[in-house]
Amino acid sequence: MANIVAIVGRPNVGKSTLFNRLTERRDAIVDPTSGVTRDRHYGKAEWTGVEFSVIDTGGYTVNSDDVFEDEIKKQVELAIDEATSILFLVDVTTGIADHDTAIAELLRRTDKPVLVVSNKVDTNDRILPASEFYSLGMGEVYCISATNGGGTGDLLDALVKTFPNREEIPDLEIPKIAVVGKPNVGKSSFINALLGEERNIVNNSAGTTRDALLTRYQSFGFDFFLVDTAGIRKKSKVHEDVEYYSVLRSIRSIEESDVCILMIDATEGIQKQDLNIFYMIEKNSRGIVILINKWDLVEKDAKTMKEFEAEIKERIAPFTDVPIIFTSAMTKQRIHKAVEKAMDVYDSISTRISTSKLNEVFQPILDNNPPPSYKGKFIKIKYVMQLPTHRPAFAFYCNLPQYIKDPYKRYLENQLRRHFNLEGVPVKLFFRKK
Repeated sequence: MANIVAIVGRPNVGKSTLFNRLTERRDAIVDPTSGVTRDRHYGKAEWTGVEFSVIDTGGYTVNSDDVFEDEIKKQVELAIDEATSILFLVDVTTGIADHDTAIAELLRRTDKPVLVVSNKVDTNDRILPASEFYSLGMGEVYCISATNGGGTGDLLDALVKTFPNREEIPDLEIPKIAVVGKPNVGKSSFINALLGEERNIVNNSAGTTRDALLTRYQSFGFDFFLVDTAGIRKKSKVHEDVEYYSVLRSIRSIEESDVCILMIDATEGIQKQDLNIFYMIEKNSRGIVILINKWDLVEKDAKTMKEFEAEIKERIAPFTDVPIIFTSAMTKQRIHKAVEKAMDVYDSISTRISTSKLNEVFQPILDNNPPPSYKGKFIKIKYVMQLPTHRPAFAFYCNLPQYIKDPYKRYLENQLRRHFNLEGVPVKLFFRKK
């Protein structure tokens, strides 16, 4: 079970600023205008080795003239339902407002852990006024400044202690393969074809599959868990409550899988939402296989497949070392090839390359094509080693790591892929001082 943290609170208390602080990115819109955040934003965070997802909700309001009030309230309630822990953000500069009281009443009805967080405590003289929030009757009040980071360490220490123990799936060593994609690309049809039974509802209406379904597959020499997720849909097109759940659970399925089979509709080609899902998989360092479904419906000649593949690689660049398989779930064309390739990718994820082998390969590469000098300074990479992480990561030790630029980093990654089988596997490169 993934750890998911929802940040809730009335408008303009600093939820998006805290979201950006926790995820160390600038995805959420930050604007002094109240209620700018209309949608839930999702991000990844990590503290003391514990990873979790963060949901930044729209500001919760009641009885206001905000036309988005009902929608924001609904999103907050759904985020609370799906979260494992909740951060209730309040503003020390304004004290307790009526909206804070309304949110507190809502939160008292949940059995999820709730931490009250007093934001904008930028100076010591604001610590005493923050004690007012104890009157909400929700326990400890954590004083922070989301803008400068003050107090967030203590908050995060307390937060990670609230996470439940992970629910272990029996035979956890068995690979978990998630089937993901936009609604109505044929995910359930693919799984039914694979299992040879109508296990999932198949309907032409987009979004028929609402929940992530886990099935153990043991045929043709394979043994793995198969996850069929709800279709991931653009936020602007998500209207029903149940589809909000689907989006979040699809993201959770990606996070908890080892390899994702990303299904794309051949009749539509690769679209922006397909790319968003691709980047989500890559960001989570999960293996990936791209499956072009409904290939039987496409008019084609001898060049069609190569042209289609070239277009996909152009759109997903620079991470193009990804297997692409053309299939039809209806005719069962190449469906077992997709599973075979997913298992190959899983094996590549667990690849361990010895330091001696890596340096045997990279020494001549680094001698013949060293990093470009920077302002007259010569960069020398001494050696490379694979880090002991769950996903492939490599450290390059050198004298001036800060001067190695992105084009050379991509060159080194391409050399890694050229000499070692890392197809479909996102890799991370680190450059460290030696």
